[in-house]
Amino acid sequence: MANFIGTFNVSPSLPKNLEPLRELAFNLHWTWSQDSFELFRRLERELWETTNHNPVSMLGKINQDRLIEVSNDDGFIAHMYRAYEQLKTYLAQTTWYQKKIKGNSKPYIAYFSAEFGLTECLQIYSGGLGILAGDHIKSASELGLPLVGVGLNYKEGYFQQYLTSDGWQQEKYDLNDFYNLPMTLELDENKSPRIIKLNFPGRIVSFQIWRIDVGRIPVYLMDTNIPENSPEDRTITRTLYGGNSETRIQQEIILGIGGVKALNELGIKPQVCHMNEGHSAFLSLERMRQLINEENLTFEQAREVGYYSNVFTTHTPVSAGIDIFDNQMVEKYFGHYYRNELKINDKDFYRLGTINREAPPTNFNMAHLAMNTAGFVNGVSKLHGEVSKKMWVTGFKGVPFDEIPIDYITNGVHTRSHLSPDMEELLYRYLGEKFFLKPEDQSIWSRVDNIPDVELWRTHERRRERLVAFARARLRKQIIARGGSQFEISAASEVLDPAALTIGFARRFATYKRATLILQNLDRLANILNNPLHPVQLIIAGKAHPRDEEGKKLIQEIIQIAQQDRFRKKIVFLENYDMNLARYMVEGCDVWLNNPRRPLEASGTSGMKVIANGGLNFSVLDGWWDEGYAPEVGWKIGNGEEYLDLDYQNEVESNQLYNSMEREIVPIFYNRSEDKLPRQWISMIKSSMKKLGPFFNTNRMVEQYFTKFYNVAIDSRKVLSKNNYQQTKDIAEWKLKVRSNWSQVKFISIKHENESADIKVGTEFSISADVHLGNLTPDDVEVQIYFGSIDKQFEAHSNSFVPMQYDKNKSKGSNNYCYKGVIITKNSGQFGFTARILPKHPLQRTSYDLGLIHWA
Repeated sequence: MANFIGTFNVSPSLPKNLEPLRELAFNLHWTWSQDSFELFRRLERELWETTNHNPVSMLGKINQDRLIEVSNDDGFIAHMYRAYEQLKTYLAQTTWYQKKIKGNSKPYIAYFSAEFGLTECLQIYSGGLGILAGDHIKSASELGLPLVGVGLNYKEGYFQQYLTSDGWQQEKYDLNDFYNLPMTLELDENKSPRIIKLNFPGRIVSFQIWRIDVGRIPVYLMDTNIPENSPEDRTITRTLYGGNSETRIQQEIILGIGGVKALNELGIKPQVCHMNEGHSAFLSLERMRQLINEENLTFEQAREVGYYSNVFTTHTPVSAGIDIFDNQMVEKYFGHYYRNELKINDKDFYRLGTINREAPPTNFNMAHLAMNTAGFVNGVSKLHGEVSKKMWVTGFKGVPFDEIPIDYITNGVHTRSHLSPDMEELLYRYLGEKFFLKPEDQSIWSRVDNIPDVELWRTHERRRERLVAFARARLRKQIIARGGSQFEISAASEVLDPAALTIGFARRFATYKRATLILQNLDRLANILNNPLHPVQLIIAGKAHPRDEEGKKLIQEIIQIAQQDRFRKKIVFLENYDMNLARYMVEGCDVWLNNPRRPLEASGTSGMKVIANGGLNFSVLDGWWDEGYAPEVGWKIGNGEEYLDLDYQNEVESNQLYNSMEREIVPIFYNRSEDKLPRQWISMIKSSMKKLGPFFNTNRMVEQYFTKFYNVAIDSRKVLSKNNYQQTKDIAEWKLKVRSNWSQVKFISIKHENESADIKVGTEFSISADVHLGNLTPDDVEVQIYFGSIDKQFEAHSNSFVPMQYDKNKSKGSNNYCYKGVIITKNSGQFGFTARILPKHPLQRTSYDLGLIHWA
């Protein structure tokens, strides 16, 4: 076969008056602008669908006669310029960030993620992590944050799913044609691709950079598939989550180290770096390396600067979800790097890959690397913050559970990206334009009460009807593709009922998500679904990881059950779950089912997408629903219990699921007033919108990231870098001094100063302590009283502490110091107290930055 010896690119040829289409196509603002989305659909509806909603590909494939036709269509031209002006206005308007900060808008926050779910035609995501990253970027654009995204450009992306005739999942990988996607290649001054080189073992690996514009935010993606690389290295960025462990470490080097270098090449020096999961944690090493080489800092000094300006968000509740590399492989890729670039020994380097300080590390944990190099660490829901503390409690010896320095910011969704056009029009009519500008504003959502019940219900019913039509067409296509019979093909047109209560379940088919929980008792389920007066139906979708045999078995079980006569029209499994399929489901389902095994769902966001679309949630109290649930907004499964016997748990919770359906969900849905409206159901929809809508969105989430983390980090970075990094050098020296002398710290005596230990509520209980600090001084430490109820001594969030004051007059010299403090008694009962000494410095993020604590 002949090999091509050169390449050339062909761009769409547009009539001059249609040129705005090109600009609209290359900015993903169209993914949440209904006017722009509808414009491309209007241009050529069938081609819009067959290109998987890819405007760039569509403009390249569309018949030239059609372009000439619409160029003379005044209605189309008016529509185009309306969408174009919306984009221009959006990019130019004053943003939340500009109003709040009134400062530099040059990008200084870099958001790193292994995947970005921005739109269905960009197959560089696999699931929830990527969708969350995409929504984070979109809300950063809405708020006007000076932020850039950094990721990898996968030639294959994540797999496309199809099923065999017996329901077994198969995978195929479609190739992404980057030149026909809404992205552009970054070029240098000579109009050649910008090439970045990285040192790999025994060779150089190079990559080029692609740019995707998401509203105001650029996302930069690295691509190793270039002629400068060997055939093997060209495949590093070929597949998302593919290959073996060595492929993963190579990808993560490109993402973390290469990502920082790529930004520098583009003239961007990020002051704050946000690691969305641990895949990008190597970026912390590159940031230190640059400070060592460019600012002449020591490793410890450079580490301080990075620590105070790195953010790490963990999304997993189990250690199995974290990338861990054996030390031999890490040595292969980083031996030269840490010795010659970071200028440290192997002991200090490998200590970065573990939070367990008591034993030598046997492997290199990417989440631990991120935690050791980021001063801001968070889970993605309130419950997940607690779960993360439990998972990593061994790394915080002596630290009370509730004080482990792992915060949380609950996930959200970019509301407009997941909102149906019908519902958007309705909400615009009654909530006003501010709904689009400030979806986190509670007062705006309260206007939902102004929507007439009949309009809200009819709008939601139209979406259910469209979901059913979509599901029938999709199912028919699936059956034809796998060689189904004519009977099966014909039957596909009769599945589902556009008026029936529709329950959706769509997510990754990991076993802990329990996709088959609702199938535990098939006879009971059949009675619920086949009630002639109150019919119910299930639409299910999701992918199992290619190597997850148990997940594939769950899919096969569902397919085989759905083929039974009693379920043939009632249960439908739709293949190849992606953002387009998800859109139809979250827009059209009445109830969104989620039944993970608590507490294994870190957050979950699919259920948040149904809120503004008029759907209701029915879920285990896990992830976000543990915060969001209230009886007036949806239904729960269980009361937050956690089980050791998993079979027993499935039995108990499946019965609870059926009970809720039979006694609450189905009766409320079919309880119609004289005008045939389910008034109680509509009331729940409105309550769900008002209570959940303002909070579970990424505008609120990104505002929290900025306020709690980004802004604090940038302020710290400014302080640390002043006067040739003098404060950095000072705090590094201070930490060295504290660590070197901590063994000398001890309590000499502690006593309470009340006449009796039996006191009244409201009385002050006074305590004094004499401490020995060795070569440290009272400026280096804080002495605290730690107290709480005796009965709840070992329960999280039950104890309190108050700082003690240094009493200079009663201190006795010889490095001995006297401290005094009081407990204000607020409740009766028996209480206990102790005291502790912690390092203290004005710049430290938490009292546990050094991992040191001394208890009495």
